[in-house]
Amino acid sequence: MSRAFVLKTLAAAAAVSGALVSAPVVAQQKFVTIGTGGVTGVYYAAGGAICRLVNKDRAKHGIRCSVESTGGSVFNVNTIKAGELDFGFTQSDVQYNAVKGLNQYKEGAYGDLRAVFAVHPEPFTVVARKEANITKFDDFKGKRFNVGNPGSGTRSSMEEMLAGMGWKLNDFSLASELKADEHGPALCDGKIDGFFYGVGHPSANIQDPTTSCGAKLVSLTGPVIDKLVAEKPYYAKVTIPAGLYPNNPQATQTYGVLATVVASSKTPAETVYQVTKALFDNFDEFKKLHPALANLNPQNMVKDGLSAPLHEGAARYYKEKGWIK
Repeated sequence: MSRAFVLKTLAAAAAVSGALVSAPVVAQQKFVTIGTGGVTGVYYAAGGAICRLVNKDRAKHGIRCSVESTGGSVFNVNTIKAGELDFGFTQSDVQYNAVKGLNQYKEGAYGDLRAVFAVHPEPFTVVARKEANITKFDDFKGKRFNVGNPGSGTRSSMEEMLAGMGWKLNDFSLASELKADEHGPALCDGKIDGFFYGVGHPSANIQDPTTSCGAKLVSLTGPVIDKLVAEKPYYAKVTIPAGLYPNNPQATQTYGVLATVVASSKTPAETVYQVTKALFDNFDEFKKLHPALANLNPQNMVKDGLSAPLHEGAARYYKEKGWIK
């Protein structure tokens, strides 16, 4: 047996044993995905901010986080239920309905849904084409209006408001179902007269049509809104500040929900703990990653808008911080 052959054999054996040693390290890396919404909405940006903070310390905890652009709140809850997403953003009203078995979940409550934390407020924002001369929501009757894509929290909230008003979709001359990323361009192209969208502010999604074609924000007020806010624990009145968007010098009165992040009771506690820890241990950095996150308060984020039980991984972190008992 030649010396060269022996050396080759030893090298091959070393390579195999090296691969065996390193294999568990690779296997330990865990991939998690956060379901968000349209790429111009705040869910996508906030999800990206969370993943950025998680990935910063992935050498310590072995978790690699990525975001997925999705159809929104209802889609995310259903996809978590199906075991295809680890975390997802959802409006506080959709979370409530899923836990209680109401509205889009009247076929049955989702008992394994778990709350992780709340994020930013999401005012329902109605935007009108400048030339449509809309001053109040009632002016949209007989007009072309985007009601939101099926599977979005925006759509389910819109339907709840319309039901309170006694309207049906055929009260619009066209009730389009464009996704959030499509309604701004459609408005500026004159294909629709207005749209309804639940989103954190400031949002590129609202900035674009107000800048490009002078679109106007329309207030949502009156007895129907007062009744919805009084009866539903997940709603609150909100003011969109004056001058936040170009061509809109006035304050806009509306109401809205909170964005929340949820998971399944089947999502491992250690995973949820590490994601929660990554966000709150780097909280000042998180708030700087998008303007809609700038005024968040950790103590509010662990209780406001959360109808589902806290995930045990999140609860563990909050108890360590003394935020819950």
